[in-house]
Amino acid sequence: MAKARKPRRTQAVAAPASPVPEDAKLFLNRELSTLAWFRRVLEEAQDERQPLLERVKFLSIASSNMAEFFMVRVAGLKQQMDAGVVELSIDGLTPAQQLAAIRQAAMQQMNETRDCLRGLIAQLDAVGIHVTDFAVLTEEQKAYARNYFDEMIFPVLTPLAYDPGRPFPHISNMSLNLALMVRAPNGLERFARVKVPNTLPRLLPIPSAADPSRNGSEPKDSYFVWIDQVIAEHLPALFPGWQVIEAHPFRVTRDAEVVIQELEAEDLLETVERSVRERRFGSVVRLTTEPTMPDAIRNILIDNLSLEPGDVYTVPPPLGTSDVLQLYALDRHDLKDPPFVAAIPPEIAESDDGIFGAIRRQDILLHHPYDSFAPVIDFLQAAARDPNVLAIKQTLYRVGRNSPVVEALMEAAINGKQVAVLVELKARFDEESNIEWAKALEREGVHVVYGLPGLKTHSKTALVVRKEGERIRRYVHLATGNYNPVTAQVYTDLGLFTCDEAMGADATDLFNYLTGYSSKTDYRRFLVAPINLRSGIEALIRREIEQQKQGEQGHLIFKVNALIDRQMIHLLYEASQAGVQVDLIVRGMCALRPGVPGVSENIRVISIVGRFLEHSRIYYFRNGGSEDVYLGSADLMSRNLDRRVEILFPIQDARLVRQLRDQILATYLADNVRARLMLPDGTYKRLTPEDGAAPMDSQARLLTRPVTEVVS
Repeated sequence: MAKARKPRRTQAVAAPASPVPEDAKLFLNRELSTLAWFRRVLEEAQDERQPLLERVKFLSIASSNMAEFFMVRVAGLKQQMDAGVVELSIDGLTPAQQLAAIRQAAMQQMNETRDCLRGLIAQLDAVGIHVTDFAVLTEEQKAYARNYFDEMIFPVLTPLAYDPGRPFPHISNMSLNLALMVRAPNGLERFARVKVPNTLPRLLPIPSAADPSRNGSEPKDSYFVWIDQVIAEHLPALFPGWQVIEAHPFRVTRDAEVVIQELEAEDLLETVERSVRERRFGSVVRLTTEPTMPDAIRNILIDNLSLEPGDVYTVPPPLGTSDVLQLYALDRHDLKDPPFVAAIPPEIAESDDGIFGAIRRQDILLHHPYDSFAPVIDFLQAAARDPNVLAIKQTLYRVGRNSPVVEALMEAAINGKQVAVLVELKARFDEESNIEWAKALEREGVHVVYGLPGLKTHSKTALVVRKEGERIRRYVHLATGNYNPVTAQVYTDLGLFTCDEAMGADATDLFNYLTGYSSKTDYRRFLVAPINLRSGIEALIRREIEQQKQGEQGHLIFKVNALIDRQMIHLLYEASQAGVQVDLIVRGMCALRPGVPGVSENIRVISIVGRFLEHSRIYYFRNGGSEDVYLGSADLMSRNLDRRVEILFPIQDARLVRQLRDQILATYLADNVRARLMLPDGTYKRLTPEDGAAPMDSQARLLTRPVTEVVS
């Protein structure tokens, strides 16, 4: 066997660690808090109250989340170690200490995921969905698999040898592979690698024989076999004349963080394209293997992938558990959540003069997915076709493929409108899609810009400029979520239609900042990062503190995806110490410790995991009874407050303020089915109805009482 040519990852001489901050004990570790969020998702897969295929979906999501965590967060910590940087985390841990803690927590979750999957497979088997191993197939099923291999799989496979004349093959990110030992006729043994093609289904459907025990009214049984097992069984066809001694699956996870030197790049589009291409060649941060892989093969992989033993995660089969999401596509509605029909707000549905007339009469709030995303598409399509519309300006972060939003913008340009679109090319894992949309928009004459140097544009804003008689009116759509009709069906987000003059003027100033040169620091309504959003939130919190000191009943309710900014956490601690009631609904990462005596006794943190991904951001300030509510795209993270273009926008209509307070926030805070209460040590306790209280599943309640109901 030829020696490995790639060196192990070199460790730079570490600089002395900075002193542990005095306040480190007041914070929880960001990375471990992220893993705790993944655990809450996994718990939904373990929850037997959930329909079976919904549990499969949650298991797949938990696995995908873990892979992305290694690609980004673990990769970043390893980069710090390689560079000799010893930057302590918010809770005072070095990168090495964090990596050790991550390994322990991740290993436990990866094993639990497979335990959960084995249980799910057994339960699926009982209801006619059979995920089986190749070894237990019937002879007829094996014959079918053999034919499928010959016709569909074999032509795609490329066996790659490793010997003195051929270098170790490149292993692409997240690919599933087979590591083989083969023996030549003369007895010489060699290593080889076969990649399992991701262009074919991981779970190969196979025919089943009729089952007389099942009556005709029941769904037809479905049978699947793992495609990597089919390939392993037929490997001799790839090595004629050689003996396949053994084959073992493995998977690598690579550093996928794209670092762009924007100031040195004349063309950001070209730079991002190159970075996306290079992503698949990033350093390996995780090697996943099964227990049956012998040390000799594992060491070949470790040496040639430049790994340390701690980068290897040995788990029970199967590898790539996120692939089971394929089962969710089965036509088995009896094993899924019941379908629902999203509502159209009556203000829009009953409007005799179209979407623009409805917005002129009053601000309109949409709560997705309970409220349909169709009005947003209708708004853009109406703007594209209305002869009185002069211009459309919009930010695009994640729009997905086959986007009706982008189609409407291209139609507007074809119809002679002035269309300007900021396409954020650096939206992680959506770069390729956004590059294609940017090119398509430019081909139709749309003015496309790619954002500001050093800043991601994360705000969700659409501005329509319309001529109405002798005046110009600006219509604005502002949102907490992306312009993506697919995710709008599974993410909870809020959107606002308004033609408020000050909001329209702010939107104009925002687009001038994004597309031109502007040093504007004051906005009429918006809080804009990185300009005044941090200072604006801080001022609103401090106002609540001062009112509490003056005898008012201070109350803050923040619903965010993440809370890890040190300054903001300290300020919330200060509010708690002043007696302000602080209710936090934090979906994922939370570095704040609630319920610490003398520090955060008045802070309550809950996390809600349910059918829909909680994605909306709401900031409520009681303000002595003159309540202020802001919505927007920003979480309480340093990157959102300081290194992104974000906006928070106020809700001006008192009716909508009451809707947000009484129908949405109050419902979330009363949840005792899907909510978990965060404890001071960072663990979570699932809430249950107490003292005879009725169960409250916030998402189920919102499905039966959409936000578009009028609140008196």
